[in-house]
Order: sequence, then C-alpha cells, then structure tokens
Amino acid sequence: MTKVLVLNASYEPLNTCSWRRAIVLVLKGKAEQLECENKIIYSSHYLPTVIRLRNFVKIPYKEINLSRKNVLHRDNYTCQYCGVHKKDLTVDHIIPKSKGGKDTWDNVITACLKCNVSKGNKTPKEANMQLRISPRRPQSQIEFEISKFVMINKPVWSKYIVNIDFNA
Repeated sequence: MTKVLVLNASYEPLNTCSWRRAIVLVLKGKAEQLECENKIIYSSHYLPTVIRLRNFVKIPYKEINLSRKNVLHRDNYTCQYCGVHKKDLTVDHIIPKSKGGKDTWDNVITACLKCNVSKGNKTPKEANMQLRISPRRPQSQIEFEISKFVMINKPVWSKYIVNIDFNA
C-alpha cells in the first residue's frame, strides 16, 4: 500500500495515510495535493505522495518510547565512536549501568561490537574514546515516526521533515 504524507495546514508533518484516503480528502476539499507520482488514478488526479490539510489540527504531545529500535533509528544506524554505518549494532550505555548509568535517551547510543567491547565497563573518557554526538531525546514523535519512511522509500518527503537529524 502506498503511503501519503499528511501535513497540517501549517506544513508540519501530521501523519501518513493510504493514497485512497488522501484522494478522498482532496476530492472533498479538505486537503490539497502538494506532491504526486506520475500515475493517473482517478479522472485527472495523480497518485499523491504529499497532501496538506486546509484546516489546522491541534496535535497532543506524545512521548517517544526508549527502545533499541528507536535508538538505532535516532543514531542513523551509525556507531557513535568509530562512525561505521551498518544494521547490526549494539546499544551502549555511556555511563555503564554498573556505575549508576540509567536507561535514558541521553545515556544510550549505538556502537559497533568492536567499539562496545573496547569500551567495556568504562566511561568514554576512561576508555579514551570520543563520542561523535551528544545523545538526546528526539523532540517530535510524529517527525520521528515519519522519518522512518523517508529513509526507507520516500525521499520526496524529506523537504517537509525538518528534523531528520535528531542529534544536531
């Protein structure tokens, strides 16, 4: 099923929907089509990839769960010590649990197995290893979730997603 990026009236990412739902919103005048593929699907309507709602929708704040999958995504599947980019990384505690480190967004990063073993049960300073970023909690749950689609198969969405780099 083809996903369509739905923007709020203010051009902020709101969610995704099916292309059928997007067409209905456009035909009812509730949304306008901003981006499309070169495929006609109904009358003179092209297959949408990005739509914008005509009326503003207020979004409640939602916390992003701390999970291995979300940490890997936040760090773009890159070791935060050596910079190697691959899928099979480990999650490392900057301050080890044995030294009072907690499972928090600002204490966990991705690391390759070699760097994680090399660091061991030490802090990066004790192990003489430099972190590439200062980890932090992603700000927007909506942009965090939508950015997963951008990285996989929707590069046209990237100009509407402002905070792709969550560690900047």
